[in-house]
Amino acid sequence: MKIAFVCPRLHEPGTVGGAETLIYSLAADAVSLGHEVEFLTTCARNHFTWENELPEGAFSRGGMTVRRFPVNTERNSEIFLSLQSLICSGRSLSDEDERLWMRNSVNSDALVSYLHSIESEIDRVVAGPYLFGLVESVANNFPEKTILIPCLHDEPFARVRIIARMFTQVRGFMFNTDPERELAYRLYPDMRPVVDDVVAMGIEPFEVSKTAFKEHYGLTGDYIMYSGRREPLKGTPVLVDYLDCFRKRTGRDVKLVLTGSGAVEVPQALSGAVVDLGFVPETEKREAMAGAVAFCHPSINESLGIVLLESWLARTPVLVHARGEVLRRQCMASNGGLWFSRYPEFEEELVFLQDNPDAASLLAEQGRRYTIDMYSPAKVKQRFDAALRKGRVQ
Repeated sequence: MKIAFVCPRLHEPGTVGGAETLIYSLAADAVSLGHEVEFLTTCARNHFTWENELPEGAFSRGGMTVRRFPVNTERNSEIFLSLQSLICSGRSLSDEDERLWMRNSVNSDALVSYLHSIESEIDRVVAGPYLFGLVESVANNFPEKTILIPCLHDEPFARVRIIARMFTQVRGFMFNTDPERELAYRLYPDMRPVVDDVVAMGIEPFEVSKTAFKEHYGLTGDYIMYSGRREPLKGTPVLVDYLDCFRKRTGRDVKLVLTGSGAVEVPQALSGAVVDLGFVPETEKREAMAGAVAFCHPSINESLGIVLLESWLARTPVLVHARGEVLRRQCMASNGGLWFSRYPEFEEELVFLQDNPDAASLLAEQGRRYTIDMYSPAKVKQRFDAALRKGRVQ
């Protein structure tokens, strides 16, 4: 088959996120399965501004053709943010305002126009994540060929009518987890997809030193770690607040190591206790995971905890927020981590992991076995191939 993958950003240093990582990984799987792949994306690097920073045009990478197209420059971010604020507050928008919200989201008319020019050659369009005007536009223009990788969260945006229509019109879905799939059917009971599979992403097992990160940065005490976007929707302000409270209440000198992008407001009391590295090479990130007492992921809006899987492969247990159903159920299925709903539970669990290293190691090892069993590249590729064949356009 000839498959076009559509994602607002390309997985590469400086523009990395879970959805981009996953979608690019599946595109690479498609290449290895013998399909002809075009990866269509925008010229944006920054997921806050969405400015066209990267050059337009095509280039080859990993056996596929990558094409960058400009983000529409006429988008009005003020209109977009004002309407998004209303959605977040629970307000119902008119059909016109919903269209206005989506039109002023991240779009690329040039990319959609290119897809129209090659429509007759394309067997499948694999697009995601769901919450972008570009993805909605592609799904609306090519519904019979589009398979969404929605990366769906239980959030106000998912209840907008224009989003609901997209889910009921496309050919199918490749979900990341069973909870994500269950959520989609709760939100959109009129879905009748041809493709309805849980695929996720394959991760190769790896070995890294548990001491290299501490030695490199001169850290002598315990630390917890978070990696990814730093913003309220990911729960990072809660994590900083909890660490501040933990240090004051217990008197334990536990630090927080951060990698990824986004601003972090650190109170004066935590000066020197937060090590913010920004983007780091993959090996260094995994070494940081390996040296941590726990990887802490406080987000309640996830469709797959890729960083949880990496942490388990690095032999580190995890702490997650109990309201994050996907991450909590990953911990339950693997028996590789603990979950908290309030600060007292966070404190008790972190103290437990510090004081019981054998139990912490057992949790991590169980998570590692689960990851190798469920997310080996071979098994994910098998699930992906089956989904592609099931939904083939004749």
